[in-house]
Amino acid sequence: MSATSKPAASAEEVEAAWNDNKLAQVLYHDWEASTYDEKWSISYDERCVDYARDRFVAVAGSRGWPYGKTLEIGAGTGFFTLNLKLAGVLDEAHVTDLSPGMVEAAKKNAKTLGFAIEGKVADAEKLPYDDDTFDLVIGHAVIHHIPDVELAFREMLRVLKPGGRFVICGEPTRYGDFVARRLSRFTWWATTNVTKLPALAHWRRPQEELDESSRAAALEAVVDLHTFDPDTLARMASRAGAVQVKTVTEELLAAWVGWPIRTFEAAVPEQKLGFGWRMFAYKSWLQLSKVDKALSSVVPDELYYNVSITGVTGKQ
Repeated sequence: MSATSKPAASAEEVEAAWNDNKLAQVLYHDWEASTYDEKWSISYDERCVDYARDRFVAVAGSRGWPYGKTLEIGAGTGFFTLNLKLAGVLDEAHVTDLSPGMVEAAKKNAKTLGFAIEGKVADAEKLPYDDDTFDLVIGHAVIHHIPDVELAFREMLRVLKPGGRFVICGEPTRYGDFVARRLSRFTWWATTNVTKLPALAHWRRPQEELDESSRAAALEAVVDLHTFDPDTLARMASRAGAVQVKTVTEELLAAWVGWPIRTFEAAVPEQKLGFGWRMFAYKSWLQLSKVDKALSSVVPDELYYNVSITGVTGKQ
């Protein structure tokens, strides 16, 4: 369930992207489209259906299902929309992304699952839809890529019908991202250096692949524009015209373990890590997430890695 493979970005393209963020967004996400599901262990089964539904419920509850006509901004390969559709959260699904490769991947994934979705290449700061079109607008790990987040909120609210809701999940907090990135960098450095030892050479990915991953990481630094303080994010949505705004934060210990695990997976040959490893990683995340939830009453929300936000339109 992947898009047609696209050649990796060259060093020259990465250099050009530093001066053109829109180019960087398209270049990076087109590049990632064919391997994105594999990179993030995305699937369309009970594991990811439960994850998507639980993230949605945590911030927006379970009333009003299924939402009739929905739009996802920055949909990527369709992870959030497709799993929420499988969970019964939404009905008619539309997706957008700045990357043509991602839109194509999302439509192919939907077809593989046995249903169709509408997809458009679109900028979240200027959505190509009429006012009052959708019952629900969603996004997952997307608004930190958008230069003008408040403008994107205004666009979401514009295309929502009166009383319509937006739900954006999985955005990085300022402190959570600070810790996660440093843990990831250390894991990458440690893994790529330890596997230089002759006894562990069979655990080392080919240098060409490691170089490509390094270029991807460099480009990722260009496309990741924001981290968020939950209260500041809520005020931004309110200024854009949203009411009943609510934020929820998740993942503390789960992020501290999860990011090194993901980085380790990217640094070693895929065939070295089988189903047993995947289940270990997933079950570890589940157990630590339970601990994180128990700690939420005593740990400040801004220390958690993920922030989700919801609100409804103030228009009548």
